[in-house]
Amino acid sequence: MKKLFRFCMPLLAMMLQLQACAQKDNFHSSKTFKEMTTATNNETMHKEEVATFGAGCFWCTEAQFQMLKGVRLVESGYSGGHVTNPTYKQVSTGSTGHAEVCNIYYDPAVISYDELLAAFWTSHDPTQLNRQGNDVGTQYRSVIYYHNEEQHQKADAYKKKLNEEKAWDRPVVTEISAFGEFYKAENYHQNYFNDNKTQPYCQMVVQPKVEKFKKVFGNKLK
Repeated sequence: MKKLFRFCMPLLAMMLQLQACAQKDNFHSSKTFKEMTTATNNETMHKEEVATFGAGCFWCTEAQFQMLKGVRLVESGYSGGHVTNPTYKQVSTGSTGHAEVCNIYYDPAVISYDELLAAFWTSHDPTQLNRQGNDVGTQYRSVIYYHNEEQHQKADAYKKKLNEEKAWDRPVVTEISAFGEFYKAENYHQNYFNDNKTQPYCQMVVQPKVEKFKKVFGNKLK
């Protein structure tokens, strides 16, 4: 990833621009960013929403997004394939078409979808479609599964902006597709990093990503 810290702030700033172009946004464009992220008791209560991201191994993705304020739950699972109720063993072969993804349940009054997009693109290398580090295969692809047209437009606009600004040396190739079926992964995959911090993969791969994520999004952490 090219100079993570250098382009992170422009990405966060871009979120404000994307707010204005979204259709039927829950927030009025005249509201300030502070107002959008600090809802009061007098404002309309926002229902919980869900974002679905694939950024390589879901152990890493889960561990990163669990730390964000406004995120209530992160579930690891499989999406985008053609096999019903796939197992981890099946998905790992790359033959089911599924990607390892996380369903991120969040309160839009606390954290916006734009902020989640910023976290998504800075949490992995989106210039590699089917690989993250030593994890290789279509199951590790960089992907956003949008749940509505607003998410679709924001993801497309953000990806276009990143490529226009050449945030990386290579183009962002993240797949952006409509959400379909989500199959929750086996129980031992849930909360994996927090429950297995001494496991070699967690120490060598997940922990470094978590530490970088903390530095970038320190003011957004629980």
